[in-house]
Amino acid sequence: MTFLRSLLFFCYFAVVSVVMHLAALPTLVLPRLAVVRISQAWSRAIFWGLKWIACCDFEVRGEIPKGAVLVAAKHMSMWDTLALYMLLDDVCVVIKRELLSIPFYGWYIKRSGVIGIDRAAGASALRLMAGQAKAVVAAGRPIAIFPEGTRVKPGAAPAYKPGVAGLYALTGIPCVPVALNSGQFWQGFTKRRGTIVIDFLPIIPAGLKRAAFMKALEERIETATNGLIQKGKAQLGQQRG
Repeated sequence: MTFLRSLLFFCYFAVVSVVMHLAALPTLVLPRLAVVRISQAWSRAIFWGLKWIACCDFEVRGEIPKGAVLVAAKHMSMWDTLALYMLLDDVCVVIKRELLSIPFYGWYIKRSGVIGIDRAAGASALRLMAGQAKAVVAAGRPIAIFPEGTRVKPGAAPAYKPGVAGLYALTGIPCVPVALNSGQFWQGFTKRRGTIVIDFLPIIPAGLKRAAFMKALEERIETATNGLIQKGKAQLGQQRG
């Protein structure tokens, strides 16, 4: 049944994405917020199909942040990006620059106001990111970043990159860590039945030293994520039982 549900969801995802991307082309010449709202509508449509076709729902814990704040989230699957676009109002996501070159998808995310970085550029990439981030903060928008820079499997050893600390220091805004367990249920093509949890954790105030910030960020995210993974294992274990 898991394979069949995953296949049906894959077809649904493809059809909805193509139809919405084509129908929304005129928004590319409209004010930026038009594209933002379309992106949120697309995320809601995908999550509707995930729930009713793949039997995979989600739960939000903690307080969803608003305004100029840095949101640092665990990253396990594509689900995470969709969730942040949907839950955070007019969020600016820090992404790999190469994603901007993807037809349709890249056009929309670029128009929505993301920050695209070249991870191979080193210090110059950080300077560029800082300049863009300051403009986003001045506009009162939240910034979302995945501190590990890429997707990781549930339970994998953490590998936090320094970019998040640089962004935290240069913008001077507080940080909200985010834990989740999406990778247990959204595994590439396979979508498993259950409930994904995304948890907005207590805020880390602005102004901490780099080492103290990174320590607090990793400890909070990893501790909470490990707890969610254990609960996810219990869900999946009950299904097998």
